[in-house]
Amino acid sequence: MKLLFIGDVVGDVGCQFLQRRLPALKRELGADVTVVNGENSANGNGITSYSAEQLFGCGADLITTGNHAFQRKEHLHIYDNDCILRPANYSEACPGTGVGLLDMGACRIAVVNLSGVLFLENLENPFNVMDELLEELDTPNIFVDFHAEATSEKKAMGHYLAGSVTAVIGTHTHVQTADAAILAGHTGYITDAGMTGVEDSVLGVRKDIAIDRMRLHVPIRFEEAKGECFLNGVLVEFQEKCGICTKITPVIVR
Repeated sequence: MKLLFIGDVVGDVGCQFLQRRLPALKRELGADVTVVNGENSANGNGITSYSAEQLFGCGADLITTGNHAFQRKEHLHIYDNDCILRPANYSEACPGTGVGLLDMGACRIAVVNLSGVLFLENLENPFNVMDELLEELDTPNIFVDFHAEATSEKKAMGHYLAGSVTAVIGTHTHVQTADAAILAGHTGYITDAGMTGVEDSVLGVRKDIAIDRMRLHVPIRFEEAKGECFLNGVLVEFQEKCGICTKITPVIVR
């Protein structure tokens, strides 16, 4: 079986590019299920009901998020949909769930959304939360979107879960890393799947604005870049009866 994971989609331009390219890409790769990180899918960060509809409309089976999950307070109702996740280590008082279950007929696939805590919000320890979830999940096919800033924290989580989950896929830093691997002969891993949006940008943001923000240290509102897009992600091939990853392949579409 094959799961296609699409890295952070940035803004309306990223959503529109995904709408044009994802259906054909799924057919080309033979993807059985598609997971998309949509925490930046609305212009100006966050996710809205409109941007979520765009992602589902082009072929996403499930949407993960991250530290911008609750950026749009007026759209928190989207988490009534069990196929839109927020990090599981947020407080239980927050809307939504951090685990999504997809019934594929012959098997079930669990997708876990977690947030790192190094250089991000002081949430519940993601390692401890994952331990608790592993005791509850009754499928061997477990995919983790670990939305974290520090590469060290992502690497540590990958090795910590090696042999226990099908794949650990890092998100948040928007740059696809060159370290796709299978850990412990079982768990697919990549530090970051990359982003889907304008390539000639600073992580999807207009270059001039990002440069001025860093050079002048003055508050400037970020704006999504315009221009030619690319799509980043990974294709994970796995044995659905035992949850073992047999191949993980980075995907880039320009």
